Amino acid sequence: MENFLIIALGNYGARYQDTRHNIAWMLVDNFLSMLGQPAQWKKKFRGEYTQITHRQKKIYILKPQTYMNLSGESARPLADFLKIDKKHMLIVQDELDFPFGMVGFKNGGGLAGHNGLKSISQHFGGNDFMRMRLGIDRPIHGDVSHWVLSNFSKEEGSMLQDYLSRASEALDYFLEHGFERAQNYYNKKNLLS
Repeated sequence: MENFLIIALGNYGARYQDTRHNIAWMLVDNFLSMLGQPAQWKKKFRGEYTQITHRQKKIYILKPQTYMNLSGESARPLADFLKIDKKHMLIVQDELDFPFGMVGFKNGGGLAGHNGLKSISQHFGGNDFMRMRLGIDRPIHGDVSHWVLSNFSKEEGSMLQDYLSRASEALDYFLEHGFERAQNYYNKKNLLS
């Protein structure tokens, strides 16, 4: 059975729990809930990880507990311990360049200043890893770092569960059909339209 690692980028602590930067954590929690698989989180490798069996794969899900800009310090030791290479890894991230509600899959390419991705790239020696991008929009004006650490607006909050549910289906589609089909089907697709 194939081992697969999903790394959900976010920040730990109650202060950051509901912020835009933590949408990847919200997604994996929703995904586990959708599957009816309650998570048994283990604390190790400076993170929390759980394991499920799904789609003929043994899937590990990691939430690094290092803060976003040091995510690789958690992800690399776990990947090494599990003997999982980059080809069997998916990074779930928040995406400023997508509007709220959009999802997309990307392999390699630029990191657009995302500190979590920079840390992953640094610790794994390159950007050639698969990503699932979840749109959080960009602020019209003001500071990006303040924006990503702020909570969703009331309007976004009312649609967030729908977004997470449909994004969980997109993640499941990826796990069933693979990267290329998921990338084609969910090519910058707005899940709320």
